[in-house]
Amino acid sequence: MLLSVVIVNYNVKHFLEQCLYSVYKAIGKIEAEVFVVDNNSVDGSIALIKEKFPQVQLIQNRQNTGFSVANNQAIRLSKGKYVLLLNPDTVVQEDTFEKCLSFMEKHADVGGLGIKMLDGKGNFLPESKRGLPTPSVAFYKLFGLAKLFPNSKKFGQYHLTFLNKNDNHSVEVLSGAFMLLRHETLNKIGLLDEAFFMYGEDIDLSYRITQAGYKNYYFAESSIIHYKGESTKKSSVNYVVVFYKAMAIFAKKHFSKNNARLFNLLIHLAIYVRAGLAILTRFIKQLFFPAIDFTLILIGLYFCKNFYELKFKLYPNFYSKEILDLFFPLYSGIWMLFVFLSGGYDSPTRLRKISRGVLVGSAFILIVYSLLPEYYRFSRALILIGSIYAWCVFMLTRLLYHQLKIKGFKLGGPKVNARIAIIGSESEFNRVNDILQKTSIETDFIGFISNENNGIKNKAYIGNFDQIIEAIDIHQINEIIFCARDISSQNIIEKMLALVTKGLEFKIAPPESLSIIGSNSIDTAGDLYVIDVNNVGRAENKRNKRILDIGLSLLFILLFWIFIWFQKNKSRYLANCFKVLFGFYSWVGYGKNSRKDLPSLRPSVLSPVDLLKGDISDERINKCLLNYSKDYHAETDLKIVQALFNKLDQ
Repeated sequence: MLLSVVIVNYNVKHFLEQCLYSVYKAIGKIEAEVFVVDNNSVDGSIALIKEKFPQVQLIQNRQNTGFSVANNQAIRLSKGKYVLLLNPDTVVQEDTFEKCLSFMEKHADVGGLGIKMLDGKGNFLPESKRGLPTPSVAFYKLFGLAKLFPNSKKFGQYHLTFLNKNDNHSVEVLSGAFMLLRHETLNKIGLLDEAFFMYGEDIDLSYRITQAGYKNYYFAESSIIHYKGESTKKSSVNYVVVFYKAMAIFAKKHFSKNNARLFNLLIHLAIYVRAGLAILTRFIKQLFFPAIDFTLILIGLYFCKNFYELKFKLYPNFYSKEILDLFFPLYSGIWMLFVFLSGGYDSPTRLRKISRGVLVGSAFILIVYSLLPEYYRFSRALILIGSIYAWCVFMLTRLLYHQLKIKGFKLGGPKVNARIAIIGSESEFNRVNDILQKTSIETDFIGFISNENNGIKNKAYIGNFDQIIEAIDIHQINEIIFCARDISSQNIIEKMLALVTKGLEFKIAPPESLSIIGSNSIDTAGDLYVIDVNNVGRAENKRNKRILDIGLSLLFILLFWIFIWFQKNKSRYLANCFKVLFGFYSWVGYGKNSRKDLPSLRPSVLSPVDLLKGDISDERINKCLLNYSKDYHAETDLKIVQALFNKLDQ
């Protein structure tokens, strides 16, 4: 046996399918075996493997054992002269394994081999080649010197940016996403250190390879796609803490005491800096700009009042200060609430939605105003003047934010829908086009680019495979979907590299699959097309879901003295009410675990899975959550809360 491929999977079914398809195309001429170690996925990964890839040697864990433990399970059973540790969110070319193995055969001193990696948009991933994160290297990275001086051999050590990405190089650290190892090397140095749960195990293994007298190499003569799932998490506090623990283990294990202390000091500094930035970013994103809106509207109402008093009432303080201090904040909050409900706080910014929110909010204020006792009805004119002022505040601030290019405040204008070119055979075009029609994606144009040269009569036909560039320019294509059944991974990657400057979105449609995968991260739901009707990830659905969560939480808190007697764990019930109220949890969702294959939601107290009875298989769980996410309605959450009312304490 020449090669053993080991893939550790955890809830990335769609990406695993595409990965395995490319792997089996790449091992066609090689004596090889493929292991998949599943870390207790609940997304239907097991059923997919058994149905579509029965030749896989499947290891099913009953819990998430982590990356190192899972890889070691398969390595101990492997028979190959070489072992490849491969991430499930990758796509390999048909000749990748042959080229890499040939290099290893010619260079007996190479113990480990990494490869050139591209993200889903064809951009080079710098972590393809790395240096050892010594205290000085970590310092240069942490304080931005590595980014300021990428060509410096001193400051550019972290990602070895001074080395040409298109040449082979001896490097210190390989990426765990693609790590080709000699079995004899593993026998000599030992397997992955199981003290590392996630992150750091590849650094530790790479270091031990070089300490044993072998070399690690970055191989540039082939490349793979790596969707790089962890990329969206690196600004989170959780990622920083988990990564710190891994680096602390590494430093304690391999550095001298003084260097280990210095390294830990730097990592602690990184935790405080990044955690602070994460908290600040969250505050700015969620509270800072609404606070500006509220402050400007409230202050402006008093200026409007003063102007109106002097202009029309002829003397100041005509209106009661106590009344104004009560109603002006209420008015400001109501206008903001209706702008939010109208979608005025969604990205990209829609001025039309803001205007609608202010108008409806003003109408609501006037209706409530008319029902108030005479004493509280002080001036309709101030309401009308205030509504005009509030509208001006929203318009001017949004225009200013747009000009300053503040993220999340880009003016949307008319929505630019996808203009898609599907590349493959006519039968695959029809299949993929049918999937697109059943998803929530909005398209202006879907064209067919054929990889066949025979006569094409399809009305959507816009050219052949050699005419891609012309078709993109003429039809203003902004997204390309490759049909993996008809086009080799090598051709897909070559085309991505050739078109990377066009700013296109790239996706790949595996054969006989109901999913279309791209573009950069396994944690970005918008980069995964699956058939849906009313996706829970839509902005309006997320907004309605959040409003429902707040409303239910307030109700449960206000009437806790009644509802609490229906719950066994009364303290946890109250804790859940406040967790949902402040946005840490949702009442209904996928449960406590995240689902990378479905639109992202907060962890939840309840789940539609809790309604299932009898034998609850992974397949039933997956189907239940898929149905919930693809056809969402607020009434569904209400029904689940009602049915599981005595479980609000779980």
